[in-house]
Amino acid sequence: MFALSALETEALLLSLRVALWSVALSLPCALAVAWFLARHEFIGKTLLNGIVHLPLVLPPVVVGYVLLILLGRQGPLGTWLYAMFGITLPFTWQGAALAAAVMAFPLIVRAMRLSLEAVDRRLETAARTLGATPAWVFLSITLPLMAPGILVGALLGFARSLGEFGATITFAANIPGETRTLPLAIYSLTQVPDGEAAALRLVVISVLLSLTALAVSEIVARRLKRRIGA
Repeated sequence: MFALSALETEALLLSLRVALWSVALSLPCALAVAWFLARHEFIGKTLLNGIVHLPLVLPPVVVGYVLLILLGRQGPLGTWLYAMFGITLPFTWQGAALAAAVMAFPLIVRAMRLSLEAVDRRLETAARTLGATPAWVFLSITLPLMAPGILVGALLGFARSLGEFGATITFAANIPGETRTLPLAIYSLTQVPDGEAAALRLVVISVLLSLTALAVSEIVARRLKRRIGA
């Protein structure tokens, strides 16, 4: 019942790789955007915030189609990437990781921004009055205090990336061994005779992985908050 075939194992390992790279791609940009939104007031802030959160409300297929237009071989960014670096993203596992990163990005930004807004800025001000540079204040005070938000955002992004379907199938297609992640494998198995048992196995694995990521994020966030409070 729970013995995975080679194709199912392949889909599982590919999903884990895509989800990990998705988080790795999202974290630095999400931290910068969260900082910009939390610490600055500027014209167009509401518009930028809306654009950041668009993947949460748009159909994932729309996001995948926009990525295909921009990063396809004939797209403005895709043409440049191929001409300069020989990189082609559509229909590759790297493209699947990018699609998952875009879909997970708003969740990561939101978790980081909420954590950053909860940081007591008087601590940062006190450090600067003692001669600390802005970079040192960020590394020694702000970053540790917002660590729970960073971790929660990363784990939420990981869980979201594991479940990404629409943007992935539109931008990266459903190629066995290359872009067929768990959701795509489940979809494919439901379309073939006698695929229900394998699909059920992958559903159970997906649920367990997502629940584990959410549980770990909650446990670690609580422990970090207790350590910071202490």
